[in-house]
Amino acid sequence: MKSAEIREAFLRFFEEQGHTRVASSSLIPGNDPTLLFTNAGMNQFKDCFLGQEKRAYTRATSSQKCVRAGGKNSDLENVGYTARHHTFFEMLGNFSFGDYFKRDAITYAWTFLTGVLKLPKEKLWVTVYASDDEAYDIWTQQIGVPVERMIRIGDNKGAPYASDNFWTMGDTGPCGPCTEIFYDHGDHIWGGPPGSPEEDGDRYIEIWNNVFMQFNRTADGVLHPLPAPSVDTGMGLERISAVMQHVHSNYEIDLFKNLLSASAAAIGCSNDDQSSLKVVSDHIRSCGFLIADGVLPSNEGRGYVLRRIIRRACRHGNKLGATGSFFYKIVAALVAEMGKPSRNSSSNRAISSACSRLKKSSSPKPWSTA
Repeated sequence: MKSAEIREAFLRFFEEQGHTRVASSSLIPGNDPTLLFTNAGMNQFKDCFLGQEKRAYTRATSSQKCVRAGGKNSDLENVGYTARHHTFFEMLGNFSFGDYFKRDAITYAWTFLTGVLKLPKEKLWVTVYASDDEAYDIWTQQIGVPVERMIRIGDNKGAPYASDNFWTMGDTGPCGPCTEIFYDHGDHIWGGPPGSPEEDGDRYIEIWNNVFMQFNRTADGVLHPLPAPSVDTGMGLERISAVMQHVHSNYEIDLFKNLLSASAAAIGCSNDDQSSLKVVSDHIRSCGFLIADGVLPSNEGRGYVLRRIIRRACRHGNKLGATGSFFYKIVAALVAEMGKPSRNSSSNRAISSACSRLKKSSSPKPWSTA
């Protein structure tokens, strides 16, 4: 199943459940000085969760473009060396603003994974926040997940509510307990279930997080109940595509195959699973979409992060033998691969214009020693 088919199946499924399909917002967060880049599907709905904005719908679904490079949630230095880290990715999500809550959110997730995508139920494990008995009971008593595949996760990060199963957007803002669904790749891959000493292995991979937005955290660390409990879910398109395409690494999915080939051709090297080639193919995605949304290389803020990403891509290209400017040459492949998700011709033109800007910004002289 191709990534585009998975994306459309997800959005269509939630439309059939009464959700409004909402276009991805810009990578530059609107009216939110606490965020450097849009890093989750819920960012554009923040005021809805806080009860400060009313829309014509109370259920929404989207495929949100996200960047995690720079700031608290940066994945930049991991990219290229793991199977799943990216600077740019798509987050599939469904959202409820005071409409449905835990039971329906959990049921929708299970139905989509096992009913629409036909994932084997015995391959799915579930975590809940340690004290969330309601979610635990829904999973075990209503959905029927065996208790041996259910795991409670407490405050495992050294502070109250600092947990893999208590989600926060940042230091302040909407937050709440969450339940995560993991896919078991099988005992031929090293790793243990979440919460175990071997949890950092690659056998059990989180594919979907359902956040139950119940609080607003203020700067003093106090959790204030939200006007109406809501739901925020996120499933990385690249991760679920790897599962559906029966590959272990996100870099083996259809979205990356052509970008890896184009990157190798632009550099003049082979395409042999090199970490540096993965860096280049990942970074062209974040750079192209950031520039399309109006970010330009500079010495501060968002522009500085973009500059760092370009520098890192060019440095890794040089490690593979690149001579002269090469990064901008991959933009045509990016547009061909990612043009449809941007959903309109103006976005495609904006991404295409990144070609000339990247040509200027990726000259080997400024970046080769980065």
